[in-house]
Amino acid sequence: MNRDMQANHIGVLGGMGPEATILLQQKLIAATDAKDDSDHIPLLIDMNPQVPSRIAHLIEETGEDPGPTLAAMARRLETAGAVALAMPCNTAHFYAPAITKAVKIPLLNMVDLAADHALATLAPGGSIGMLASPAVKKTHLFERALQARGLTTIWPDDDASMLTAIRAIKANGPCQSARDILTAASAELVAKGGRLQFVACSEFSLIAESAAPEARAVDTLDLLVRAIIDISSPAPSPTKTPYN
Repeated sequence: MNRDMQANHIGVLGGMGPEATILLQQKLIAATDAKDDSDHIPLLIDMNPQVPSRIAHLIEETGEDPGPTLAAMARRLETAGAVALAMPCNTAHFYAPAITKAVKIPLLNMVDLAADHALATLAPGGSIGMLASPAVKKTHLFERALQARGLTTIWPDDDASMLTAIRAIKANGPCQSARDILTAASAELVAKGGRLQFVACSEFSLIAESAAPEARAVDTLDLLVRAIIDISSPAPSPTKTPYN
């Protein structure tokens, strides 16, 4: 399946964090049915680890608003030829309105993708366990999307431990202390009735296999990968009409 390299470039707002952006690329490569280089999805990546801290802005309420920086990144990617945008950071989706207002191309929104997946998976009134940043919890990103679909969310009790795990991964990569925290939080969610769980932090995507064995953990990054593949797939050739 040779792709037209002049079309269907996906723009990636990256760097939040850098390892998560690389993980997105790895997952895309693994999920693409490719026999040669040209079969892979062309990406335009703005790897910008200088995006203002989402934690500082949303939790500590002392940091700079990341919205203008993300909007500028989106405009650069659109100008460079991207036909759609992807952002492998769940928390940064709080700033999705600033991004979508800045460009004419669509943002493949992980929150909406996850909510649609939950709706297709659960019975009405079902609950989803959330393995995410306390910033995601504070902004009600997933609650709003899931409530609009008749679903609810369940969260771990200890926000501080979740934030500690995220910071440990940012500093040290996938480490055992973070894995232990994620496993315990996942088991807690199962006990509360949230067997279906969203791994909704791109740092946690690096240790998603550490969810409790009895959980049905779905990484929102995997849902984004599928959306990228779907939007990047070449359109089928039109059926030729034979002459009479």
